[in-house]
Amino acid sequence: MDLKTMEQIFLDTAYVRMGGSEEELRCARYIKEQCEKIGGEAYLEEFEVDMADIHEAHLYVDGKEITCKGYRMSGSTEVEAPLYYLRNTDKYSLAQCKGKIVMLDGGMGYWMYQDVIENGAVGFITYDGNANYADEDIDQKELRTYISKGNVIPGVNINAKKAIALIDSEPKTARIVISQNEYKGKSHNVILDLPGETDEYIVLSAHYDSTSLSQGAYDNMSGSVGLLAIADYFMDKTHRYGLRFLWCGSEERGLLGSKAYTVAHEEELKKVVLNINLDMIGCIMGRFIACCTSEEKLAHYIEYFASMEGFGIKTSNDVYSSDSTPFADKGVPALSFARLAPNNTATIHNSYDTMKVMKMEQMQTDVDFIIKFTKQMANAKRCPVDREIPEKMKEKLDHYLGRKREKGR
Repeated sequence: MDLKTMEQIFLDTAYVRMGGSEEELRCARYIKEQCEKIGGEAYLEEFEVDMADIHEAHLYVDGKEITCKGYRMSGSTEVEAPLYYLRNTDKYSLAQCKGKIVMLDGGMGYWMYQDVIENGAVGFITYDGNANYADEDIDQKELRTYISKGNVIPGVNINAKKAIALIDSEPKTARIVISQNEYKGKSHNVILDLPGETDEYIVLSAHYDSTSLSQGAYDNMSGSVGLLAIADYFMDKTHRYGLRFLWCGSEERGLLGSKAYTVAHEEELKKVVLNINLDMIGCIMGRFIACCTSEEKLAHYIEYFASMEGFGIKTSNDVYSSDSTPFADKGVPALSFARLAPNNTATIHNSYDTMKVMKMEQMQTDVDFIIKFTKQMANAKRCPVDREIPEKMKEKLDHYLGRKREKGR
């Protein structure tokens, strides 16, 4: 795939593609068309996702309205209570949440939600953005159902500059008003198969959805374009292991596409020898990494292989916050390739994630390395990676997926 074609795909998909939306489906169909252009026959596989249309969302602090966006799936209700800024998460600080609307630093993660619920909070406020940026963007957040587990309190999100001004004013009371229609919608995975000489295969994955403010060029149309380029390379070549290309929907909503895939295809996963995930490559700035949720030997091999190819890389054994994780959780050795830029040169999940941070020549360099690595694995007499997830990796997966609480968190 040449640079002009890659660039055109970025241009054609330069729009917000939230999981479960019409725009996400539009992009899924576009990816299917691109597979057909290179000679493949892809298909869409739908899965159910929670959706909500917010009719109104208001935050009032001491009678003054603060611009906000309501959390989807946080119910339809009105609540007024004292406002409490949860600066720390020690037991004393958490105990002060009782009967209050709580403002938090950062987003609403699994264990944070369990803590504020257990300590009696009646509503919550989060904030995002950057106090030093000119914009006053507010991301559209959701209270994920696997976090709330049916125990729902209303929440809103505001801009960081508003949060600073709010706390500086030493507020007393807050009121949250939310009205929304919650329902079941559809998201889609796109699948392309290139059979090999054996019935075992490698799954290559990347997500194509974006967050509410983002065109998602870097995160993660870059990975999606990378998959298309790799599929194009292998389209007319023989390989021992089959290759399945999986473009995942709704990754930004909690890895929903890859989770749905690994559940729907659980029996087939016995034939999967490796998952290679692409999440954020081709950026102008940043270092290339390989994060392996597998035996340590894979990380060492990639490091050696990259050195032989003259390609700079940093390898690690860990859980990467992307679609490789559900595969590893089902026992499939998995790794994620990424080019991670410093936050002051390329940021994600906001309106600054556009083609401006991308470079097609860097895309080509990154893709070429991934092709070479994939070629080694796809043509191996036997995939050398043990199909067993080490115990310490299983523990990391338990922490990441909220099954066990990490000490100190």
